[in-house]
Amino acid sequence: MDRDALTASHRPDPLRKARLGWLVAGASGAGLLLALVLAAAPFIPATESGVTGALLLGFAFGWALVAVLSVGFSDQPQGWAGVPAVFMGLGGLLLIVFGAPMREALAWIWPPALLVLMIWTASRIHRQLRSRGARMLLYPVIALLVLASLTGGYETVRGAVRAGSIPEQGRLIDVGGHRLYLHCTGSGGPTVVIEPGAGLASSDLALVSPAVARETRVCVYDRAGRGRSDPSDVPQDGARVAADLHTLLQLGDEPGPYVLAGHSFGGLYALTFAARYPEEVAGLVLVDSTAPASDPPPDPARAADPGDTTQRISALVAAGGRLGVGRLLGVESADHLRSTVDEYLLAGSSVDQAAELRTFDGKPLVVLSAGRGTRPGWAASQDALAALSGDSLHRVIEGATHGSLLGTEQDAAQTAQGILDAVSAARERDASP
Repeated sequence: MDRDALTASHRPDPLRKARLGWLVAGASGAGLLLALVLAAAPFIPATESGVTGALLLGFAFGWALVAVLSVGFSDQPQGWAGVPAVFMGLGGLLLIVFGAPMREALAWIWPPALLVLMIWTASRIHRQLRSRGARMLLYPVIALLVLASLTGGYETVRGAVRAGSIPEQGRLIDVGGHRLYLHCTGSGGPTVVIEPGAGLASSDLALVSPAVARETRVCVYDRAGRGRSDPSDVPQDGARVAADLHTLLQLGDEPGPYVLAGHSFGGLYALTFAARYPEEVAGLVLVDSTAPASDPPPDPARAADPGDTTQRISALVAAGGRLGVGRLLGVESADHLRSTVDEYLLAGSSVDQAAELRTFDGKPLVVLSAGRGTRPGWAASQDALAALSGDSLHRVIEGATHGSLLGTEQDAAQTAQGILDAVSAARERDASP
């Protein structure tokens, strides 16, 4: 064989080199598709552990395809791809089989192991993968996995520190499988309990509760998964939120009757509490509240069934939250992100349950509505809320928006005054013969 023929026999085939880029692209796409199919599969548990495990199995399949196809159909065998395939496949199987206990254990092991693996994988790609197109596909994947390892580790450490810390103010009270944060200040009666809106926590009431506490006792708390409170394994629809709040106040030695104030979605929870514990509610304040259903549910006692699809979406959100997605969205923790998404997923049940309150029996009711930024039909829904009681006051706060009723000093002062108006009316009603 002459020298030119020998050189040609060892020269990489540009067609096979280009083919490797397409093989990597196809393997990556197949892995992603299988991950989504498995995550939605009925035989995979609709839990955070199950859905996360399914995704990992799909990604493992993609890495395995890179190894197998590169050996059989290119001149650049990439056997190293079998290592991340085994790593992810094993992790996925462990999560699906053993569930939450394994997830808690892997939360500490997985981030550093993934970081080391991705550094090693990047070095293999640099040394062995000559296809520029394949490298352009895999390097962003490596970067995302490195970022996931760092943010996942941070979320695990932060969650452990938060769970073990004792709040400087307020208390953590076990209401049955999870602890809720309760902070009460001021003195006098009736005690005011404030429910913030969807996705919000007790810290979002910082402009309202101190003003109310100057005149009476006021309690704020964090719903499950928010702020300082633990997450709950039970779907947090309006009925469950009301039940947990009732238990929290009883165990916290904060006796009723209460004036309940709810902003936005919090209004639904206040209405449900008033419907289910009528003797313990002296007054209501609905601050630009979400309207309940126009008709009560046919079976109010039925607990909300979130359904398989809803549970899988929730589990997927939780998995993303563990990797720091919540931080990118401005949410303080993975649990907070999941509880917020769940709140909207269960909105239909909460709206139905709030409709159980058909009348407030002449007790003091104050409805505060934003003066601008409202959608069509909102004013009519606020009028309907005010009609629940013969002793009601409907006040439109001119210039206020839905968010500013809690978020700006001027409008939050109007919210606090509305709450105190309900307190005064409740005192007068209690003092009358």
